Amino acid sequence: MRVLGVDPGLTRCGIGVVDGGLGQPLRMVGVGVIRTPAAQETHLRLHTLRSELEQWLHRYQPDAIAVERVFAQANLRSVMGTAQASAVAMLAAAERGLPLAMHTPSEVKAAVTGSGRADKAQVTTMVTRILRLDTRPQPADAADALALAICHVWRGGAQDRLQRAAAAARGGAR
Repeated sequence: MRVLGVDPGLTRCGIGVVDGGLGQPLRMVGVGVIRTPAAQETHLRLHTLRSELEQWLHRYQPDAIAVERVFAQANLRSVMGTAQASAVAMLAAAERGLPLAMHTPSEVKAAVTGSGRADKAQVTTMVTRILRLDTRPQPADAADALALAICHVWRGGAQDRLQRAAAAARGGAR
């Protein structure tokens, strides 16, 4: 399974692609950050985000997209930009007919570190170990995107298989 992880943000949007499956070693295929200037109008920033995300989708051909679920923060302006960036990734999944998973930050942290309260440094360290990387992915947005992809391979992939099995069982019972 190839998963594109998206750590949404309007100024910095982390993107990471991971290949692998349950019981198989995971491999980083690509990682980066899409950046937009804070002074630019929001609709132009979203257009840049969409264009660059489309390039990643075309280049890496993922089987699924995993996006960090937006949660309420004290800074409404920040959460709005994050939600808008999330919507771009969600729309890209819908347009390509790709499965979309939304994972909470604590779910991702628990998947890669064993603790839902891990800090960014711990997540980056574990992503580096899990993917057997020579250097730590930087900035943290890039490491977070890889962590989202890892989380989905390990957790979302199993959930997808259970849902397909349940659907098949319901169809077979008719």
